Amino acid sequence: MLLPKVFLVFILIGFLNSCAFLFGDEGMFPSPDGDYLEAELTPEMDIPSQLDSYTLDQLYVVPERFSSLAVLDEIPLPKPIETRRREGVRIQSLNDKTWIVIDATPAQVWPLVRDYWTELQIILDHEDPSNGIMETSWVEVGSSDDKRHKYKITIEPGLHSGYSEVYIIHLENLNTEPVPLVISWPESSVSEDLERQILTSVSQYLADRNDVYQASSASLLAGSIESESKVNLIENEDGDAILELRLDFNRAWVQIRQALETADVLILDSDRDQSIFNVQFAGIIEEDDAPGLIGRWFGGGAEDLNFRDFTVHVLEAEGVVNVTTEASENFDESGQLTQELLQVIDENLS
Repeated sequence: MLLPKVFLVFILIGFLNSCAFLFGDEGMFPSPDGDYLEAELTPEMDIPSQLDSYTLDQLYVVPERFSSLAVLDEIPLPKPIETRRREGVRIQSLNDKTWIVIDATPAQVWPLVRDYWTELQIILDHEDPSNGIMETSWVEVGSSDDKRHKYKITIEPGLHSGYSEVYIIHLENLNTEPVPLVISWPESSVSEDLERQILTSVSQYLADRNDVYQASSASLLAGSIESESKVNLIENEDGDAILELRLDFNRAWVQIRQALETADVLILDSDRDQSIFNVQFAGIIEEDDAPGLIGRWFGGGAEDLNFRDFTVHVLEAEGVVNVTTEASENFDESGQLTQELLQVIDENLS
């Protein structure tokens, strides 16, 4: 029995040597696992000025303090990509209103919108940075010379901190008429097509400016615009959580429904006249406890979760819309879950 054991030892040694010969650092097929440590950084993509470019952003930025990996005891794990990050610049529409939503503060957006008109060589007749309003001079559009046109741009805080909304109103009158000394701006644009053209042009201009995201420029005069976002989670006098939306009721209703659907909260029914949504909700599950790649469970569909019925109230009062949640029955965690449901709605508003 000794001889087979000896042969087994020799076979094992030979196998290990062959592995090192084939797959070791000096072998025929070296492992590429550590090759990224020696990878060199390449310069950012340079888009020629005559070509259009959409926003280019650094998804994997190497911090300066990690430029030398030799000093680390172990290589740090990469941070996960922020899956809930909203698009940088987009155009939203609701009913007869259209506006730009941008991932930047009003103080950052203001100088960029000013630069947009400067590049078009259009003078601004009026500027009010503290209120986020600018008005262009009268201009001609296209080959038509029978009308003059004017635009009013309003920059407002977005739904969440760090976001902005840009609105544009178009006005026109005949060249044969005297230039109005006092401007009476309408609620909606005279020409929706011309409004849409400028909105699209401005949104593309903003999307092409990476300094929006790098915060390299901001207006101190326009800084007061961003004092408060349009959505805030507050407490009432009794200490109950309330989601306050400084929006008109129609927009608030639509956006709350979209937030519930985005969060996969099951909407059982809704009654706009009664201003309520009836939903099922099981609470927020922490990422470490969630199965697979699903970080959180907001709504229905999982058999092992205890879903409860809740009512979401959408009430308009004193120029704001207040959103509250209420459990259909009392149970130990009802207070916690009602607050978590409000948090879910808040985080998924866009």
